[in-house]
Amino acid sequence: MRTLGAAARAASGVLSCADAAIKSRALKAMAERLDAARAELKAANGVDVARAAEGGLDAARLDRLGINDKTIDRMIDGVLQVEKLPDPVGEVTDLSYRPTGIQVGRMRVPLGVIAIIYESRPNVTAEAASLCLKSGNACILRGGSEAIESNRAIAACVSAALGDVQLPMAAVQLVRTPDRAAVGALLKLDEHIDVIVPRGGKTLIERISRESRIPVIKHLDGVCHLYIDDAADLEMSLSIAFNSKAEKYAVCNALETLLVAEGMAGQVLPGLGERFAQAGVELRGCPKAQRWLPSAKDATEADWQAEYLGPVLAVRVVDGVDQAINHINRYGSQHTDAIVTQNYARARHFLRAVDSSSVMVNASTQFADGMEYGLGAEIGISTDKLHARGPVGLHGLTTEKYVVFGNGEIRHR
Repeated sequence: MRTLGAAARAASGVLSCADAAIKSRALKAMAERLDAARAELKAANGVDVARAAEGGLDAARLDRLGINDKTIDRMIDGVLQVEKLPDPVGEVTDLSYRPTGIQVGRMRVPLGVIAIIYESRPNVTAEAASLCLKSGNACILRGGSEAIESNRAIAACVSAALGDVQLPMAAVQLVRTPDRAAVGALLKLDEHIDVIVPRGGKTLIERISRESRIPVIKHLDGVCHLYIDDAADLEMSLSIAFNSKAEKYAVCNALETLLVAEGMAGQVLPGLGERFAQAGVELRGCPKAQRWLPSAKDATEADWQAEYLGPVLAVRVVDGVDQAINHINRYGSQHTDAIVTQNYARARHFLRAVDSSSVMVNASTQFADGMEYGLGAEIGISTDKLHARGPVGLHGLTTEKYVVFGNGEIRHR
């Protein structure tokens, strides 16, 4: 790990000064290498899938592990989308003259070396490599042991692409050992690594947050809420609530708790109950909600803070917007929360008062995604307040430094 770290630090110095054109050529070469290596990628993945199936990996994780031509197409499309994004590195903003005559501004620069620790999905290897490369960061990638052959095959394409354009291959390095001790060693390399990004289950992220000597960009839970106000449009409420939950269950931006104003409960909940019943969603409600949802189970205190990642939804009837805000700020995970209302003042109040990384008005929580926000691919979602918050794209993988332009000025105290 120390060898990887030292090589990444050296490569980051080269990459941070690489111009946008050479990074674009590297990304195009990466896409071409992935396309040409389809057979190798699928063969390597077949080894991983067979081993994982024999080891009893559950069906959902097996599905995330698999690679086929469509998966490869998506990887290639993702790399090319990142290539087309504006390069943030070197951008100078907020230039202003000071009374002394100097001009002061801020320049966007890479973070340096980023270690990304992730599970199951081998496509993360290509996504992370492309985002780090475009943002001028060297990266060390540590995927899950269940995807090691797939990750090695993808990483070989990335290394070959870097070589094609004469960028250092150490700019993107894969940890090739499945030994869990490698993660612990990475977390102590604060002299070489600037940021750790974990992508995976809560257990992994908690461990990294607890053990790391290095700053971590993370989120632990996606306990997302939707509040339907008594000034909401009925059809909009039904559509947004159903989509927020049922479009996809096992994602961090899926709705987990629905809050409904008491004056709207009788209009909204019966129709929603029917839709969710047809979709096979189990409802757990407070006593007031159960009046309109007779098949709902009793909601417990644990339900208000649960991330189900499946077809289960907690429902609570509240007095109004202030009680909804209090509930969200108490039980939420500062990920994504939304309000449905036609009342502009309440919408503004909700936006200001809810302390989450994404707060929405009249839209599905499932829009909380880097691609949907116009960031291209994302490295993950952060619920931290420093350094990045929300979906982390290229800008979130950079920082700023002050730059000063003068014409011979000297300071007199």
